[in-house]
Amino acid sequence: MSTEAVSGISGFMGGGGFLIIMMIAMFAIMIIPQRKREKKIKNMLANLKPGDRVRTIGGIYGTISAIKDDVVTLSVGPDKVRLVFVRGAIATVEDSPVENTMEDQLNN
Repeated sequence: MSTEAVSGISGFMGGGGFLIIMMIAMFAIMIIPQRKREKKIKNMLANLKPGDRVRTIGGIYGTISAIKDDVVTLSVGPDKVRLVFVRGAIATVEDSPVENTMEDQLNN
């Protein structure tokens, strides 16, 4: 490399170029994990099916009894009360049978 090229590169790095590179790196560090989370949530919502135990964004636990388009019907509690939610209101699919523990507590 010629000395002009080296001085041009060092001038870029010293004159704010480093700051630009750091801003791009920070942007990538913040955006990439967010996109992964969004993709995971979108996949979870697309794969909902009747019988799945879920938690809503409001903290209500229930079992999906029906799905039609973007409408999800949950059976909740020991009386199997039916509540209707929009698909996006489902926060997670749960592994543990929360409703069964609720029934046990009510029977004791």
